[in-house]
Amino acid sequence: MTRSPLLDVDELSVAFTRRRRRDVQAVDRISFSLREGRITGLVGESGCGKSVTSLALMGLLPARGVRVGGTARFRLGGGDEVDLLALPAARLRDLRGSEIAMVFQDPLSSLNPVVPIGRQVAEVLTRHRGLKGAAARGQAAELLARVGIPDPGRRLREYPHELSGGMRQRALIAMAVACRPRLLIADEPTTALDVTIQAQILELLAGLVAEEGTALLMITHDLGVVAGLCDEINVLYSGRTVEGAARHELFAAPTHPYTAGLLGSIPRLDAPRDEPLTPIRGTVDDAIGWDDGCAFAPRCDRFAEDCLGGPPPMRERRAGHRFRCLHPTEPAPGEESEGR
Repeated sequence: MTRSPLLDVDELSVAFTRRRRRDVQAVDRISFSLREGRITGLVGESGCGKSVTSLALMGLLPARGVRVGGTARFRLGGGDEVDLLALPAARLRDLRGSEIAMVFQDPLSSLNPVVPIGRQVAEVLTRHRGLKGAAARGQAAELLARVGIPDPGRRLREYPHELSGGMRQRALIAMAVACRPRLLIADEPTTALDVTIQAQILELLAGLVAEEGTALLMITHDLGVVAGLCDEINVLYSGRTVEGAARHELFAAPTHPYTAGLLGSIPRLDAPRDEPLTPIRGTVDDAIGWDDGCAFAPRCDRFAEDCLGGPPPMRERRAGHRFRCLHPTEPAPGEESEGR
């Protein structure tokens, strides 16, 4: 018998409402699932709805001016299921840190600048595990050592500004895994880090998933970052999923022009030195509303008239490989796609 997903997100929508102005649809009916011991990626340019999705799941969106729809069924440790989007705020606070945790994008702004690192890590242990005093400090030091921070006893007394960017990110990860959460969300955890530290952080996250059986939702704009990390990848554009597949399938045969464009814009070490990069033309602001057609149409090299008039349906290239395009770069079996 196949066990149900740890988290099953169905038709999640987030709209920011403004008085006497048009609503901003940040997330538009996206669906995906997470399983224990697996890493799922949400990939796309800035503004596609990745971070808003994570904040909706964590219950961290503003209380006013936001309309959230859909469901996010989460399986608790005892086996019961709850809808994260419908839970009371107090119940969600109990889950945050204990069963669900998040590594935020910017550690310097996420950590309290006037509180020592040790106290911030110990606070999670006190809130969810009841540890206090020396017991909490000792456990906090063990967590810092576990995520690769040298001399953890001294680091407990230091403030965020005294740590390097990589060490601050490790401290955030230590706080997130303090209570061994079953679901971990990492929102662009390697932003502004050099490539060596990026590799160390990604290796650390992968190791935590392997050791604890945690489900990891990896949010990034860089397909190169998730190339060796994720088991499944969902590509978002203008609030909707435009392609989803297993990692090897997606990289071997990108089907949506947007996915192909993201891959094509990554520098390759085996390419000739004089070979130019091929960026996607335009910007995310060039998108049209999904109700008017494919949002990517203004930037797409395969645009045709039938791309307008309504949103393209989600189709399946083969089992587990979904895409939302009328003129894909790789035709589905048994059909031909006219190149443009």
